Amino acid sequence: MPRTKGDHEARRRDVSEAVWRVLAAHGFGGLTLRAVAAELGATTGLVTHYFPAKRDLVAYALDLLTERTAAGRPQPAGQGLAALRAALLGVLPLSPEATATNRIWVSSWDTALADPAVSADHAAKYGQSRARLRDLVAAAQYLGELPPGDPERVAAGAQSFVLGLTVQALFAPEAFPPSRQTELLDDYMAALAGRTASG
Repeated sequence: MPRTKGDHEARRRDVSEAVWRVLAAHGFGGLTLRAVAAELGATTGLVTHYFPAKRDLVAYALDLLTERTAAGRPQPAGQGLAALRAALLGVLPLSPEATATNRIWVSSWDTALADPAVSADHAAKYGQSRARLRDLVAAAQYLGELPPGDPERVAAGAQSFVLGLTVQALFAPEAFPPSRQTELLDDYMAALAGRTASG
């Protein structure tokens, strides 16, 4: 009996879940066709039907990671500084799910630095994130909640702050629990907004 499109999509979802479980358990360093096949309980031949080479598997894993990261982040409510704060909180490892996702992202950096194509893809993804933050900064500036200036520069600084805090929280979770991460972000936000009063 021939396989239907529904069967194919269901199998692709199964493969996607296996890729995600391997990433969560072993990071990008442990992402191999063999590991995905073992997680799926299938042959490597089945996996190579979807991913002919390791590069295809890595590219797909990055897309899957981006998709899951976006789906797991609440859309910033409101506008101005409140929306900017919500977007930055959405980056931080404040829950077990966000921690797992961030661990996978950080583990992907080694792969990205070793492969120019993956590196370019990472750069584009971080650039898109900065562009979203830039728009939120510009809205806060328009509302008078942030001082005038270059919103791209402020967005780059904000992104750098939360990425640095994320790394510290991943390596020293006892020193940077969710409550402290939130406090540090609020201190950062207050410093940004405080420049309005100081001119």
